[in-house]
Amino acid sequence: MSIQNELQTTIAELVVKGKGILAADESHPTMAKRFATIKIDSNEESRRAYRSILLTTPNLGDFISGVILFEETLEQKTDDGKLLPAVLADNGMVPGIKVDKGTLPLANASGDLITQGLDGLTERLEGYKVQGARFAKWREVYSISPNNPTQLGMDANAEVLARYAAICQSVGIVPIVEPEVLLDGDHTIDYCFEVTEAVQRAVFHALYRHRVELEYIVLKPSMVMPGKTAQCQANPEEIAEKTLTQLRRSVPAAMPVINFLSGGQTPKEATANLNAINAMAGNAPWELSFSYGRALQQPVLQAWQGEPENSKAAQNALYQRAKLNGAARYGNYSANMENE
Repeated sequence: MSIQNELQTTIAELVVKGKGILAADESHPTMAKRFATIKIDSNEESRRAYRSILLTTPNLGDFISGVILFEETLEQKTDDGKLLPAVLADNGMVPGIKVDKGTLPLANASGDLITQGLDGLTERLEGYKVQGARFAKWREVYSISPNNPTQLGMDANAEVLARYAAICQSVGIVPIVEPEVLLDGDHTIDYCFEVTEAVQRAVFHALYRHRVELEYIVLKPSMVMPGKTAQCQANPEEIAEKTLTQLRRSVPAAMPVINFLSGGQTPKEATANLNAINAMAGNAPWELSFSYGRALQQPVLQAWQGEPENSKAAQNALYQRAKLNGAARYGNYSANMENE
């Protein structure tokens, strides 16, 4: 199969009406924080057991088209010895892989960060592909403050995202491009709108310079929202209106799909906001979907509590959350569905 055909096949399997992407690619420090909330040590076996529960959830493929994995998960197996990426593939879900190596302060841009991991990326991707991964994810983060993000920060991060995306496509891997505008702070929704638009314009200019084919990438952006500690918060309809306006200004119609990150929203908030976006989208040129981590997994952790006998309840919690977000993909979610 040609690289072009590989990219086309993968994007077609990821972009399915009513489905989204599960982010299960937490780094070791992030997983340790998640497990600490239920008083569990994070080690290779506890992570394997937990992620095995996630990925073997019956009928998860009804609402999940792909799963972003952490590197160690590619080699981990279920209790009965089946490789976890194979479990996904056998159940109609596409295995993906987080490939960035975390952030560092960006020199001469105080308060801005830059993500590392481009060195050796081609070789790593070729290895991940052999292990079953067909798409990848790279995250750049942007803090909002009176001085951030700087123009240097936006340009540098956009350049890295574009280089990553071009490398992915060169080996037949679909890239998820994730420019996350952080929710931390007391900024207004209008300031978030301005920053998000500037960030995404920089990203798409860089993608164009690097000749990345927009038809074969997934954009994973933040919704346009006020900061967590802002005095004036916004309802789902306000968030939807601002988010859609910003996307129409900065995202080309060639993009097949936009999979929002949850970025610190609660599970219910993330679903309600996605629903409002789809209800208001009209003739938007892209599918408007989700790629949630904590907003899908938080109820799972609470149900599991590290106890094997709770595995079924944990899987039921994941399936229910995925189902609700599947409804939100059509704009058909309502808060009453939470108790069904």
